[in-house]
Amino acid sequence: MTWQDQQLPGEHPPVRSGKIGVLLVNLGTPVAPTTADVRRYLAEFLSDRRVIEIPPIAWQPILRGIILNTRPQKSAEAYRKVWSEDGSPLAAITKAQAAAMDGVFAENVMVDWAMRYGEPAIPDRLAALHDAGCDRILLAPLYPQYCAATTATVVDKAGDWLREQRWQPTLRTLPPYHDDPLYIDALAQDVERQLDALDFEPEVLLLSFHGMPARTLALGDPYHCHCQKTARLLEAKMAGRGLRFRTSFQSRFGRAKWLDPATDEVLMEEGRSGTKRLAVVAPGFSADCLETLEELALEGKEQFEETGGERFAALSCLNTSDAGLAMLEGLLRRELAGWI
Repeated sequence: MTWQDQQLPGEHPPVRSGKIGVLLVNLGTPVAPTTADVRRYLAEFLSDRRVIEIPPIAWQPILRGIILNTRPQKSAEAYRKVWSEDGSPLAAITKAQAAAMDGVFAENVMVDWAMRYGEPAIPDRLAALHDAGCDRILLAPLYPQYCAATTATVVDKAGDWLREQRWQPTLRTLPPYHDDPLYIDALAQDVERQLDALDFEPEVLLLSFHGMPARTLALGDPYHCHCQKTARLLEAKMAGRGLRFRTSFQSRFGRAKWLDPATDEVLMEEGRSGTKRLAVVAPGFSADCLETLEELALEGKEQFEETGGERFAALSCLNTSDAGLAMLEGLLRRELAGWI
């Protein structure tokens, strides 16, 4: 076929353009709290080379032969403890965050959401925005602290989709905001609100971040430094509260050394040392999920109380709180500058 035989410009299929898209992205979740769905989710998550930095030839037999035959059932039981009528808490909250942002910017701005692992998938939602006429898209990974296993893998997935597009939209990425005044102010405001609502005054406020293998720090990942800076800034912002602050890392996996101190060990240490009243918050999570609602709120409570603690509170993430949504709007509006 020669070029004369192809469609002439006047016969070009209709296309939409001129709109701006915003895609909020969080980590992911199984579509249902069943062993089969959790296995499918974990297979995708734990096959990501950014998440597990072991050569596939060594890792995949372990994953397929051991982990996916043992862990899904236990994880499904944990998911069932936190599942709601709206489904997965992480998905429901991320969806609500997107809905709250839709319509607050210019008329031609569309806001959608996706999960890095599971559904709705990043390629599907990018395609939907593009098909709707968004030729400029702000990709917004909702991870305050940058990590290759979180932020970078979102960008990787978007890049995979871009690689297949003949007409690519222009893409921007929300930077990490671990030390942004909007974020620190929102954290302090919302934590203060929740502490004021408790019927006891904690002695300790534990800031629990998601753990990462310790080797990621040696390899140049800034995640540990970002977490520590968030903790320092939040403690300074709340200095008048009279709390003792501690920082820890949760969700260890496997036998490798992880960033420390570990959250479970800190909780038990505080209980044994005589701390009676403690609150924990997870500043690195933009929405409540299995790790905050089950690991911290349920398991963490048991660990603290079984070692001598008496009063325990797991504070909510920013979620769709007034402070959280105001922060999110501010961050997105700044990154959309020049487009709206």
